[in-house]
Amino acid sequence: MNWKRLLRHLFTDTWAVRRAFPPVAMNAIEKVIAEEERRHAGELRFAVEASLSVAEIFRGVQSRERAIGWFGHLGVWDTGQNCGVLIYLLLADHRVEIVADRGIHSRVGTAAWEAICGEMQQEFARGQFERGVVIGLRAVSDLLSTHYPAGAGVNPNELPDKPAVV
Repeated sequence: MNWKRLLRHLFTDTWAVRRAFPPVAMNAIEKVIAEEERRHAGELRFAVEASLSVAEIFRGVQSRERAIGWFGHLGVWDTGQNCGVLIYLLLADHRVEIVADRGIHSRVGTAAWEAICGEMQQEFARGQFERGVVIGLRAVSDLLSTHYPAGAGVNPNELPDKPAVV
């Protein structure tokens, strides 16, 4: 049992999310998602979770497991071309995870997602949460626009652009 981790999770609450991502930052992130999605046929979601429950900490739940769960719960897997991407932040751990649908993941691979996560975590370590998310969104969009460029026709918005506080 990691007692430091337990304490971080006990003392990280929804107010911590609001301090890291005030409404103006959440609105800016939503606008960036909408802008970036016009560049490609993919779908972007950003979700932030303050902390895990004590029971989850005792079970050893990690950020990756939570991200995969939220990927399904938020329906990011349910896009027409299998090119949805979730950027998930577990604030108490300052851990960011990218979960990509099978279509885009098969073209990009794990190393690319890990590199983007690393850049984001550097910004989070500096307390630059909004900037870190925007950097991540733009980097993911660069990959999506390479593999799923926006067509000349209709590009439906299949998922909400609004960041999810879960």
